[in-house]
Amino acid sequence: MTDDTMTRSEAQQRLKELVEDIDFTMLTTQDADGRLVSRPMSTREMDENGDIWFFLADDSKKAEEAQAERDVGLSYVDKKGMRFVSVAGRASVVHDRAKMAELYTSSLDIWFEQGLDTPGIALLRVTPVACEFWEPKHGKLVMAAAMLKALVTKDTPDDAMRDEKIVGSRTAL
Repeated sequence: MTDDTMTRSEAQQRLKELVEDIDFTMLTTQDADGRLVSRPMSTREMDENGDIWFFLADDSKKAEEAQAERDVGLSYVDKKGMRFVSVAGRASVVHDRAKMAELYTSSLDIWFEQGLDTPGIALLRVTPVACEFWEPKHGKLVMAAAMLKALVTKDTPDDAMRDEKIVGSRTAL
């Protein structure tokens, strides 16, 4: 193991920080015809078990597709910070009033007019089975310098980005 390789625990903690900091993700499901469909979702949290939580309406297409084709993908992108996260997981729709109360904020009132009393409000839980993230290994400025040097020298900037993978049935923290 090199000095810049993260332990599994460090990678799991960094994954949680990235997922919660980047916030918006593209949730990818399959429609009834097997086509991949993606839509933006706002992450509520990544809990201590590694599950990623979102709010949704029970009667939405995404709820239907998540239940029918439980395998889903999440793609997080922070263009300015050059940080990227890919999550392959299993989805389930959850009706847990206590968990909803814990995660609900007034910013969700745009989609749920009656707050937690909105008919059909539910949670989407994504349990990751494989995750990967990329970010500048030594900060954005060092990465930019490495990229510039690579343009001049025609070399690949191998040391510019950290690429960490977490694979397993649970990515618990």
